[in-house]
Amino acid sequence: MQEYKTIEDLGDLNGKVVMLRADLNVPMDENFKVTNTARIDRTVPTIKLLMKKGAKVVVISHFGRPEGKGDMKNSLSHVAPELQKALGSKVVFVDDCIGEKVADAVKNMKTDEVLLLENLRFYDEEKKGNEDWAKELIKPADVYVSDAFSTAHRAHASMVAAAKHLPSAMGLLMAEEVNALTTGLNNPERPLMAIVGGSKVSTKLDLLNNLVKKVDKLVIAGGMAHTFLKVQGVEAINEQNSLVQPDMLDTAKEILATAKANNCEIILPLDLVSAKEFAANAPHATYDVNNVPSDGTLLDVGEKTVSLINAKMDECKTLVWNGPLGAFELKPFDNATNLVAQHAAELTKAGKLSTVAGGGDTVSALESAGVADKFTYISTAGGAFLEWMEGKELPGVVIMKK
Repeated sequence: MQEYKTIEDLGDLNGKVVMLRADLNVPMDENFKVTNTARIDRTVPTIKLLMKKGAKVVVISHFGRPEGKGDMKNSLSHVAPELQKALGSKVVFVDDCIGEKVADAVKNMKTDEVLLLENLRFYDEEKKGNEDWAKELIKPADVYVSDAFSTAHRAHASMVAAAKHLPSAMGLLMAEEVNALTTGLNNPERPLMAIVGGSKVSTKLDLLNNLVKKVDKLVIAGGMAHTFLKVQGVEAINEQNSLVQPDMLDTAKEILATAKANNCEIILPLDLVSAKEFAANAPHATYDVNNVPSDGTLLDVGEKTVSLINAKMDECKTLVWNGPLGAFELKPFDNATNLVAQHAAELTKAGKLSTVAGGGDTVSALESAGVADKFTYISTAGGAFLEWMEGKELPGVVIMKK
């Protein structure tokens, strides 16, 4: 982490106002109750550290997609009670994020309180990366800290412009994310294996093209594997029974050629689970890839494939995972994802494998498998995790370089 500015680089923070860019964009039900507090919980250590150093902490975040105008549905006021509960300190909510209201609230802050400002996206200027608006946003602050790695792929005003005009640094969560992903993909212990699932090749093109140049073994699963199987001459795969993308066949060929040129071993399914319909507990059976029925729906990989993936994993030192192996949200088509995830967790516990995973579906799948707390690192980010794996520079990370 020597390449990046961290809280320790900020010096004495006693009495200083620190504006902390967090990601409090948490899921909420129709009664405005937070249903998953992971992002809140994981930014609490940064807030506590800043408070311990004597700083007055002002938390800013986006929430939902309000498209530049305020509405109660997307108000961060609903998140304030959960943040207060997680923090164990009073959280004062301010129903704006710029202007006199904020200035007054900062002036009247008590040392044992935290301010939470209203949703940044109530202003169009946030998503546009407006420099003047960013200056208004940070006006009450002495220091800027970013703990929102999950938004680091966006050059929004609060992520980039705000950091330019104040002494700035990464929070603990952001530093942890960058460190884990750098270790997992850019500087791993080898052999390095990646598991990539998902429904369509077209949505993960950049990811696949980057990984075949970086990893030693690449498992391609989910619906996207159907296109690669078709390229390899599996005639039983068709547009009726699978998610094969005929317009992606040439692209899949190119990816396989790049993998070969880079000594990357591609691991594809040996068997597939076909169901009568896309529904939980639908009648189903497992078939060799060459014998899948033409009238079914392919919803998971079979146990031969699970055994193959696990055996290949046994040969590796590092695993990076993005995307489930099948339709994990429908029982029992979560079976392969669960079995592979549990094997990865066992290897991690035994100290034989370093495991890094991220992406919304991936985290849900690992939680469902009961292993989310047993991996070396689970990223809170979706799009930012994916773009990092695609080899792209993230504006919110770049701005934190020394």
